[in-house]
Amino acid sequence: MSDEIAILGVGMHQWGKWGHNFTKYGVKAARDAIKDAGIEWNDVQFVSGAATMRCGYPGYVAGATFAQALGWQGAEVNTSYAACASGSQALAAARAKILSGQADVCLVVGADTTPKGFLAPAKGYRPDDPDWLRFYLGITNPSYFALYARRRMDIYGDTEEDFSMVKVKNAEHGFTNPYARYRKKFSLEDVRASAMVADPLRLMNICATSDGGAAMIVSSVEYAKKIGKGDAPRVAAISTVTPSFANSVVEMPDIATDSAAAAMVEGQSFRASLPIKAYEEAGISPSDVDIAEVYDLSSALELDWIEDLQLCERGTAAQLIRNGDTKIGGRIPVNTSGGLACFGEAVPAQALAQICELTWQLRGEAGERQVDGAKVGITANQGLFGHGSSVIIKK
Repeated sequence: MSDEIAILGVGMHQWGKWGHNFTKYGVKAARDAIKDAGIEWNDVQFVSGAATMRCGYPGYVAGATFAQALGWQGAEVNTSYAACASGSQALAAARAKILSGQADVCLVVGADTTPKGFLAPAKGYRPDDPDWLRFYLGITNPSYFALYARRRMDIYGDTEEDFSMVKVKNAEHGFTNPYARYRKKFSLEDVRASAMVADPLRLMNICATSDGGAAMIVSSVEYAKKIGKGDAPRVAAISTVTPSFANSVVEMPDIATDSAAAAMVEGQSFRASLPIKAYEEAGISPSDVDIAEVYDLSSALELDWIEDLQLCERGTAAQLIRNGDTKIGGRIPVNTSGGLACFGEAVPAQALAQICELTWQLRGEAGERQVDGAKVGITANQGLFGHGSSVIIKK
């Protein structure tokens, strides 16, 4: 039995700071996905929602919230929370339902309404909560992004200009994306002129927080063939592995790496482990990948992801940027959507938005962002507390 499922339809609500209830964004994305799939809402048998922690109880039970907003029709519901990887976890739940034979058609949806500023932990004195503790100590998200950037500079010789080139490239990609929040081209001078936030990262090197929503209709391959969509892009792999001891790179919200010297255990990178399972599950290698959507929380972090996906040798991603290899038309286009640089982060929707972009690319429907001949795409995404994902989509 194939472990693949078909992507019948995708939909999104434009990212921005709209100030509406998150449900509005998810319902719009869901309706677009249903229409794109060519099915009816009553055909959906399972609704898998990606949770948001910022929108009260409805966000905790997002699957049911969206099902009710679309109109109760008896579908089973699920809600998954995995921080920034919530969308991928919700997709994994839908895939399990389909492959087990318990459902033919599923809706996967995530949406968020975010506050101004950095995504901070809930208020209250909680010294046993490492996420609260790091903020109490003054270690906000950009502090981690800056540590990763400085690490690249010290180990591989990357420069601030390399990071700025990533921003310029992503802004150019997102300029024609109707779902992007920031649709403006920038120069290297523009990036250099922005305020320093966490040395060496400037304001334009760091993603914003946004409102937005994304959704997918997925089905069994047999169902897709039955309705005349046997050639729809397929989810070939979903990896949601957790870190392995010893983790060699400090990850949010931790404030230290694992101490493994006494155990004589070789350190590993959590982010680098995510695509390994995905490649194995899909039965492909990095050389088969035509396009990638990665989690550029900062422009420097995109370079780490390129190497973690094994799209180049460790320490050489900056050279790809300098050569133009990651631009549309280059050897391996990265973040053709514009990435988080153009969207900002709407946590439960972001992993799904990456898959929406790959679906449009593989269907040849990405307009001016189109990558010619794209047949295989991969995503990379990471959340707090050992969550992350890598999803492979192929024709």
